[in-house]
Amino acid sequence: MSNFWDERYAIEDYLFGTEPNAFLYAQRDLLRPGERCLAVADGEGRNGVWLAEHGLQVHAVDSSAVAMLKARSLARERNVTLDFELADLLQWDWGEQRYDVVVGIFIQFVGPEQRGQMFANIKRCLKPGGILLLQGYTPRQLEYRTGGPSQAENLYTEALLRGLFDDMEILHLREHDSIINEGIGHSGMSALIDLAVRKPR
Repeated sequence: MSNFWDERYAIEDYLFGTEPNAFLYAQRDLLRPGERCLAVADGEGRNGVWLAEHGLQVHAVDSSAVAMLKARSLARERNVTLDFELADLLQWDWGEQRYDVVVGIFIQFVGPEQRGQMFANIKRCLKPGGILLLQGYTPRQLEYRTGGPSQAENLYTEALLRGLFDDMEILHLREHDSIINEGIGHSGMSALIDLAVRKPR
């Protein structure tokens, strides 16, 4: 998988831009300076760097060495420090109760057979009372073709996420069609789903 993403990220510009994801930005009131945050598959760093700018202690994990070089460059440019780690998230040790916040923005690189395990890992690595912020695409995205995976089984629905996170407090869950402008990788009308959940204390 890393070779695929290395090739995608091997352009001069930032594939998904350098500004934070709009949903993540909109949830900023849930974030507190000093919190330990895991940025899942953070790519070129736009979200992790923004989180670090807002005082969080960010652990950014991604499988692409090319993306991580660009993320490190963006962090230097913005004068922030992140803990970067190159890893295969399907084999990575997520740990237990390590993070106050987990951010997963367009992390739909796994199908149903691995998705349940990945979300179980996310739940396990959150501290009690910790927050997960997740944005992805719904199946309608296959009509828009403005970003995201081409495999329908990798996409999210409200019913799917409600079922997978029925053991957590749902703070926000919404499907919507919106125009996004996140570099050349995500551009145009998109079928999105937003989720914010809190792990029980």
